[in-house]
This record gives sequence, structure tokens and C-alpha cells, in this order.
Amino acid sequence: MNAAIESLLNQHAMLTRRYFLRCGAAGVAALGTLPLLAEERKRDARLQAALDDLETWLTKQDDFQDVSRGNPKPHSLSEEKRKQVGLTRDTWRLEVIADPKAPAKLRSPLSKKDGTALDFAGLMRLAKEHAVRFPKLMTCLNIGCPLGNGIWEGVPLRTVLWMTQPRDKLRRVFYHGYHNDDPKQMFRSSLPVGRVLEDPFDLPPVILCYKLNGHWLTPERGGPVRIVVPEAYGFKSIKWLTRVFLSNISAANDTYANGNNDLDSPLKTFCATLSVPRKVKPGEPIPVTGYAQVGISGLKKVQVWMHNDEDDLPAGDRYHTKAPWRDAEILPPPKSWGGDLPDGRIPLPTHSFDPKTGRPKSWPIRLSRAHWAALLPGLPPGQYTLRCRTIDAKGAAQPLPRPFRKSGRAAIEQIPITVKA
Repeated sequence: MNAAIESLLNQHAMLTRRYFLRCGAAGVAALGTLPLLAEERKRDARLQAALDDLETWLTKQDDFQDVSRGNPKPHSLSEEKRKQVGLTRDTWRLEVIADPKAPAKLRSPLSKKDGTALDFAGLMRLAKEHAVRFPKLMTCLNIGCPLGNGIWEGVPLRTVLWMTQPRDKLRRVFYHGYHNDDPKQMFRSSLPVGRVLEDPFDLPPVILCYKLNGHWLTPERGGPVRIVVPEAYGFKSIKWLTRVFLSNISAANDTYANGNNDLDSPLKTFCATLSVPRKVKPGEPIPVTGYAQVGISGLKKVQVWMHNDEDDLPAGDRYHTKAPWRDAEILPPPKSWGGDLPDGRIPLPTHSFDPKTGRPKSWPIRLSRAHWAALLPGLPPGQYTLRCRTIDAKGAAQPLPRPFRKSGRAAIEQIPITVKA
């Protein structure tokens, strides 16, 4: 099993156990039918204590799944090589210059040639006044599960953009990271300048990110500095940032454009299962647990549906809108946030958290994740398919309002379950 997935399952176990215990006798009985939770009771107390510490909403840096590009991948370079190419905090330099193809008019570009490129010490001076933090679930557009959830810290990109004193002809911001000095390996992305300069819909700003969960970004996570775009899929949050071009070109230049992807698609709301018993006895309650990605449209409900495979599915109802869905419970905020936070506390101020109590202002937090659980009634013998879906805060049921894979995966998951004596 993938180490990150196994870690997520362990994190999830304690959170969902409390839910089933609240369900009374049926919930207690159901604990024994769920392998993950059943194993929990057999573990050595010391091992269990370590796993209890993994009951985290946040993901440790080392536990994020990695989809980095490059040959070799930049984070695998030796420290000496990373120093040579500017991928350490003491050697990093960021150029913010006019796009050679369609230059914006700048009074003070930040360039290595002129000795004005921004170094890490300069970024930290800006951070004393401008640093922001926000929770974000990092998700790849073309992968069916999130890579990890974190508190990202950085300086708004606009703060540095304004240092160049732009005057005119600025419509888009292009940027890319280190790519082994090989143009064929370049991975690039872009944003309309309006999104960089302004934060619509109470979103956090686009940042030059240098910390994750209160710790310096590791090379694996894109350190020393990367872009993080709060509402976007991961391809917008370029790692190992080295250069920003301010351009008068109106169209995107993203590498992902060549893959027929929706370049401006924000995070979708969707859910999937984490723990489901694949075989249960007739009449035995069925515990189901999972996670939800809380996308740009928020999250109102998680629902589940168990379908007997002998029954025909209604014709012409591609997204099962007329199925007998039943509500699951969205679990409350955890007592421990995890993620190796210093002192185990959310650093304050952090977007979406109360600056006095350190607790979420509302739950679930948009652009992050939540856990859910349901205890389904027992069933007669047969073959069944379990499905789950979200209802977002606008009332749209998964996979709507954007059911197309190239704007982010959100297909309704199908899990086969056998009920047999």
C-alpha cells in the first residue's frame, strides 16, 4: 500500500471510531466488521499511542504524495548542486521581469543581471510585515485523491510584483521553476494579473510560499520557495520558483494546456471512501468512513447509497440524482491538528481560524478536507455497490456542476460489497 495512503487511513481511524461509538450498540458491533478499526484494538499500546498522534487533519511534509517532474527531479539533487543552481535559502534568487515576447512596462524590474533580484533574506524582510497563512488541500488535476493538506505560509505575490513598479501593458503573470537547465523539462503556469492583485470571494492571496505547517519548505515540497494558489489545482502552484514574467499576452501559457486541461478550474467538492468492509454478514450494520475535498463551492452534505446489483439502475439518470441517498455525518474538527505543527497549534493569524481561540471560524473549511462517517443498516444476502457523493453549499450534487474529468476528477466512487453468511 502507498505509504501516504496508509498514513491517511491511520489518521482517519481514531476520528471515525468516536462516531461509531456514539451510534450505540449497533455502532459498537459495527466496529468489529471494519478491518482498520478492528486491528486498532489489537495493537501494542505504545504503537497505538504513536498512531493516535497521526489523527491529523494536516499532513506532515514527508507524508505528502509526490508528483514532481524532472530528470532528475530537482529535489533529488545533491545539496552542493542545489546551492549551485539557487535551490537553497542562501542561494535562491527570484527574477521578476518583463516578458521578452510581450513586455509589460516596468520601472524597476528585479533581475539577476542588474543585481536587483529578490533574495531569501529580502523575502523574509517582506514577511515581517506581509506574511499570510492559510489552509489548503493540494490536489493534482488528473489524480483521483488529494496529495496532502497543509497550512501554507508566504508573502503575497502582489507585494513583490508592485516592487517592479509596473506602469502599463500588464495582463498576465507567467512563472516557472527550476528545470535542470533543459527547456524541454520546463514546467510553467500563469495567472491573470487581476487574481494576483486582488482576492475575490474572501480567498487568501496567491503567495510566494516558504513554509508548510510552520516549517521551512523541504526540497520535496518545492523549497526554498514555491507559488501557492489557494483555490487552484496543484499545477498552478509551481515548485522551485526561479522566475516570474509580467506579460501583455492575454492567453495562458501553462504546460497543462497541452494536455487538454481546464487551466482555470478551481478545486471541486467531492468525496470518497477510506474504510469500507468488503464482506459483511446478513443483517450486520455496515460502517463506512471517508474524506471530502471541500472545493470552491463549499460542502453542505455527504451522502451514501447502497444499491442491490440485481436491481436495474434507472434509465437516463447518469449521475444518480433520483437514487435513495441518505445523509452521512460530517465529522467535527479534530482535537489534534497534527502535521508536525510547532507546539501542535495552528499558527496565528491563519486564514479561516479565529485569531483568539485558534479554532475554525466555520466547518468544514473551504479548500481543505473533512472526514465523514455513516452506519448503514444490515442487508439481506447479495451483491451490492456502495456509492457516495457530496452536496456543495450551492446545492449541486457531485459530480456536478463540473462533471468533466479535465476540470478535475469528481466521478462518483463505486465500491463492491458482498453480504454473505
